[in-house]
Amino acid sequence: MDVAAPLYGTDAAPVPEGGLGLWFTGAGGARLRAALFPAKGAARGSVVLSGGRTEPIEKYYEVISELTARGFVVLAHDWRGQGLSHRLLSEPRGHAVGFADFITDYTALLNTFEARLAKPRIAVGHSMGGCLTALVLGHGETRFSAAVLSAPMFGIFTKPTPPTLTGFIAQALTAVGQGSASTPAGQPSTFETNALTHDAGRYARNVGQVEAHPDIGLGPPTWGWLDFAYKAFKELRHGVGITKVQIPVVVVAAGDDAVVDNVATRLVTARFPQGRYVEAPGAFHEVLQETDDIRAVFWREFDAVAAGL
Repeated sequence: MDVAAPLYGTDAAPVPEGGLGLWFTGAGGARLRAALFPAKGAARGSVVLSGGRTEPIEKYYEVISELTARGFVVLAHDWRGQGLSHRLLSEPRGHAVGFADFITDYTALLNTFEARLAKPRIAVGHSMGGCLTALVLGHGETRFSAAVLSAPMFGIFTKPTPPTLTGFIAQALTAVGQGSASTPAGQPSTFETNALTHDAGRYARNVGQVEAHPDIGLGPPTWGWLDFAYKAFKELRHGVGITKVQIPVVVVAAGDDAVVDNVATRLVTARFPQGRYVEAPGAFHEVLQETDDIRAVFWREFDAVAAGL
């Protein structure tokens, strides 16, 4: 039996027509939030949409509407620890304990909604969502016909601390029970100082969603989250799983990304047998929240993949 979950709308970002929020059960009995959106007209397939760290379902309403207008059923979800899904800490910090539960959650998501997802199915993931989508594929998920990833988190910048040292610190603090402590957080950005998008309207829309509904917001990451990230990077760079993925995997990287490392992105993409790396020139990290000309690079690649299925 479906149990309804809330979906929040604002004047700048109303809930797409027909959207239905639903709870499902993930690893360890965690209550997680998903949302289904019907295709406009006859369904030509489905997209499972996975946002990045901090990103709730609501942030992707525009993208969801663009996908449903293309004839796709869309299943979006909040990862554990963020959005309205089960929070791992009482404080609004971004925490994680390895990546096994994320993979179990994703499998539960597909198991719960598979019957409502028309074929062919395309996985779309941004940043952390792209990283976890790649891990899911590498761990043997075969229900997708293709994947298109936006600036996937296959490596991150940690200036001024070198990445190797950051990873060591995260592992050590997590091992001694300090994984839930926050990493040093910078000052909150403004549009003028942000490294996510050049589009002032979309930036303001996204900030306005969290201001209107603070419970979907998320604070800085913990050392445990960083430890998860480095464990994920190791798996993607050295594990054999993704070398056996037999579907097209297109990665659309941000040319001016200051969040994820495009050198790592190229290396991991090349490990997929049908991996393809494309770069959106001048883009900041959030390709799908960027200006129309930058977003067009993603949509060109997505449409080409969809047309080939």
